[in-house]
Amino acid sequence: MTLFLIVLFTLLGSVCSVGIAALLLIFKGHRLASLTNLLIPYAIGTLLGAAFFGMIPHALEHLPSATVLPTVLFGIMIFYLLEKITLWRHCHEHDQPCTVHTRAGSMILIGDSLHNLVDGVAIGAAFLASVPVGIATAVAVIAHEVPQEVGDFVILLESGYSRSRAFWYNLLSSVASLPGAVLAYYLLPFVSSVVPYLLAVSAASFLYIALADLVPGRRATGGIRSLLWEVPLILTGLLTIVVVREVIGH
Repeated sequence: MTLFLIVLFTLLGSVCSVGIAALLLIFKGHRLASLTNLLIPYAIGTLLGAAFFGMIPHALEHLPSATVLPTVLFGIMIFYLLEKITLWRHCHEHDQPCTVHTRAGSMILIGDSLHNLVDGVAIGAAFLASVPVGIATAVAVIAHEVPQEVGDFVILLESGYSRSRAFWYNLLSSVASLPGAVLAYYLLPFVSSVVPYLLAVSAASFLYIALADLVPGRRATGGIRSLLWEVPLILTGLLTIVVVREVIGH
């Protein structure tokens, strides 16, 4: 049953994120930017909620804080290093300049595949911890993947890919989350003591994406007035994770 849920929610995240991103491309220019801008604050909330309300608390149930918190810090440093070698960071706001997007479309796909592989491992580890944590993690993955896929679609199109090729390549890289999730399911039970550490590192990836990737883009747009709609969307994302955990947990 656990494996079924892992495969279901991992595939759901992959197909939904790419499918919704492809549908959003029907809109152009200002409308597409507006829709993406609405998704990003919500994604920030779900990522922070999954990390602080799901992964880190569950890791703390099995390890002392003196072990969990340095592990989270170590994870953040790892993702910082990955960003520096252009294998991790992805711009979620396609209308703003981004160093990564000056590179070939193939590099975007490589980075996206690695990103999705890590997301898959996070989903698998979360479901092995508990079903509520797993579903909350999957929701957070879907929420932040949609604006990312929109950005990747736009860059691939600008790099000369046709719409059909961009769709299938994006879907293929997105499905990279599935082997990561299945690998976590089959390997982690044999080293169950590793699960809390992996949850801490997964939380680090969510925190890094939210705070180093998504938040800076929001600070550069809209000024103080944008807080009137951004803060409620972030809180809605947080509330989504809380409700998922409470409903599924009971």
